[in-house]
Amino acid sequence: MAGAAAAAARSVVPTERFAARTAGMTASEIRALFAVASRPEVVSLAGGMPNLAALPLDSLAVEVADLISRDGQVALQYGSAQGVPALREQICEVMALEGIRADPDDVVVTVGSQMALDLVTRIFCDPGDVVLAEGPSYVGALGSFAAYQAQVVHVAMDEHGLVPELLREALQTLATQGITPKFLYTIPNFHNPAGVTLAVERRAEVLEICTTYGVGVVEDNPYGLLGFSGRTYPALRSLDRDVVYLGSFSKTFASGLRVGWALVPPAVRDRLVLAAESATLCPPSFTQMLVSRYLAGHEWRTQIKTFAEAYRDRRDALLQALETYLPDGCTWNVPDGGFYVWLTVPEGVDTKAMLPRAVTARVAYASGTGFYADGFGSRQLRLSYCYPTPERITEGVRRLAGVLEAELDVMRTFGSSARQVGPAPRNGPQTPSPHTP
Repeated sequence: MAGAAAAAARSVVPTERFAARTAGMTASEIRALFAVASRPEVVSLAGGMPNLAALPLDSLAVEVADLISRDGQVALQYGSAQGVPALREQICEVMALEGIRADPDDVVVTVGSQMALDLVTRIFCDPGDVVLAEGPSYVGALGSFAAYQAQVVHVAMDEHGLVPELLREALQTLATQGITPKFLYTIPNFHNPAGVTLAVERRAEVLEICTTYGVGVVEDNPYGLLGFSGRTYPALRSLDRDVVYLGSFSKTFASGLRVGWALVPPAVRDRLVLAAESATLCPPSFTQMLVSRYLAGHEWRTQIKTFAEAYRDRRDALLQALETYLPDGCTWNVPDGGFYVWLTVPEGVDTKAMLPRAVTARVAYASGTGFYADGFGSRQLRLSYCYPTPERITEGVRRLAGVLEAELDVMRTFGSSARQVGPAPRNGPQTPSPHTP
């Protein structure tokens, strides 16, 4: 026993050995949910998992076998740190749908766009640097910024996306403090988590403001081709070649392959490739070559349309359920693409504190606080409609409504008002629901 105890003691790494930057590395609220939300009895409206039911799996199985048979010696070997040349050319064709004219030499393939975001943060941000991000913002981005000890300043959105006037005010305020942010991180299309899209007429203005203040722009666009109206919005990168553009096949093909990319100005490319080499040496050739074969031999545009139609049906089911079941005082946006609805609950309800009770009622969501770096979001939550069936979505919202009603009953019992009094907190984008007073 004594020997075992001594061995256990030696296996513990003293926390003082960790780098200072690890102090900001904490598990996201979204990841912490997965173990519970994956239980079959729980309707999960939390995670943004793509629904892959429409993929031609039999055809892909043949493609995989043929790839191994014909090109296995290459596919299973080390490859270029920048990515397979053929795939980089095809990525340029994909981005052309959003008006981007790109050179394959400026494309760096990564293990998912999250890796690209992490590398971009690494090469641009020193500890204490400031990054601008929409409020709310993607939880994975906030994690990367925290890991590199960057400070996040949020800029609010409305139903038309990032508000240019508020962006200008934030930059003016920082300028008076002698601070120039390293970049603006933005998700202009079908935002995660807010579900809104940056108005086309605002895009050039946002870029102009950033140029005026000497601030770079990082455009994260995993959902841009998943619109429900058939409209494809012009990428910010199509308006300014200095924008760093992040893309992914996770939402438009298969998330498990982990193939993403960064389109960067030539001055950034070499440093990004060096950072990628230090992280992974090279991205997996096998998954890249499979994606390349898929793009070359399959009707991938039709497949994206099929995905979008399925997500539109699920969105409609969610919106109908929200209208039918949710109590007065709740508001939400109506997304025109992507995976998410952003919901604001009545004043006094804390969505993070309510989450354990929701899970007990067998429904899960993502509380809003996980999407802010500054403590906001306690009255908000993100609902994801991409994965469950419409029937499950309806049942999940019915359960969520029951939990909300119970919270409001407790508040009424103890004399608290569930109605908003005074100025609204920073809630993020929303549009009035049919129940809004």
